Amino acid sequence: MTNHIVLFEPQIPANTGNIARTCAATNAPLHLIEPLGFSTDDKHLKRAGLDYWHDVNIFYHESLPDFLKTAQKGQLHLITKFARKTYAEVQYNDEQDHYFIFGKETTGLPESFMREYEKDCLRIPMNDEHVRSLNLSNTVALVLYEALRQQDFPQLELTHVYENDKLSSEEV
Repeated sequence: MTNHIVLFEPQIPANTGNIARTCAATNAPLHLIEPLGFSTDDKHLKRAGLDYWHDVNIFYHESLPDFLKTAQKGQLHLITKFARKTYAEVQYNDEQDHYFIFGKETTGLPESFMREYEKDCLRIPMNDEHVRSLNLSNTVALVLYEALRQQDFPQLELTHVYENDKLSSEEV
């Protein structure tokens, strides 16, 4: 079971860099569906991802249909404000791969794609009267960590103790 992050035509390098850092921290593969609104050599992208860019398993896809061939055996989750159910209503602790698909920052996912996969659309509850959308990198982190929480954070370090840690139970 693997949680995959999929960005459809991302446009803002800092968002993709921040998402890459989250993917590095969680061992989540990152799928980028072209065209991208920036070069992956972009200095802002590398600054946002810091020195973690090389620790991310990145896949590039020429188009949405090209990506869908890759994800055939997994469960798709389209993250959109136009969904009828929330991301927290889904059980992610099964044995299949999960592909969380996020749309581009300006227009989201294509409407025809969302209609075709309507049963796989999920939303994050928010006040739509005042806020059009949440930041993409925050949204990715929120959804990914819910899946990881349900899966008991597989292969992630749950505690970390430093030498001379002031919070260590040995010193209390």
